[in-house]
Amino acid sequence: MLFVSPLLSVPKREIRFVYGTSSGPGGQHVNKVATKATLLFDVAKALSITVSQRSKIEIALATRINKDSVLRVSSSKFRSQGANRAAALERFVELLREAIKPIRKRRKSRVPRASKKKRLQHKKIRSETKRLRGKVQSDH
Repeated sequence: MLFVSPLLSVPKREIRFVYGTSSGPGGQHVNKVATKATLLFDVAKALSITVSQRSKIEIALATRINKDSVLRVSSSKFRSQGANRAAALERFVELLREAIKPIRKRRKSRVPRASKKKRLQHKKIRSETKRLRGKVQSDH
């Protein structure tokens, strides 16, 4: 069981891994051994997530979910398959945690009176400076 948040835990049976060769560090070893780990999670068929969590995940992670509603998380950062698998799992948990986080409403705030006063005072000073740069009026 993967603990994502107090509201969500994903059983390991809902997660699949696919392995392939990666372009990361490792020299010739990388070309011969399947060290890249790709985590696959079917968002539509997952029984562990609620309907509201599913919609939040689909919106937040739309670029990582394909047409078949499968979420893909890859890792080829390390030289070993096990380390890449752990990195992909860690990234998956972090992505889900961010996706299901409740969206905080924006509280309206007003511009403070002191700020308005300061801005208008600065405008007056600036306009006076520019007015004094103009042509001098003669008294004739």
